[in-house]
Amino acid sequence: MADLHGRKWDRCLADTAVKTVTGLGLGVLFSVVLFKRRTWPVSLGSGLGLGMGYANCQHDLRSPYLVHGSMVKDQ
Repeated sequence: MADLHGRKWDRCLADTAVKTVTGLGLGVLFSVVLFKRRTWPVSLGSGLGLGMGYANCQHDLRSPYLVHGSMVKDQ
């Protein structure tokens, strides 16, 4: 049980980090290309990424009986 919980936390933190960095990158890109180097697209992009990662973590940690397809073995 502890191993499963640790895997969920690892997947949760990795997913949140990827979404936050992607949102940050897109925010920087839009800030430079479209919005004359303003800071709000960077903040918005990283905030959206962090919020999406948090929502996914919350869903993953609140569903204890859901088994992901990578953990199912063929019989």
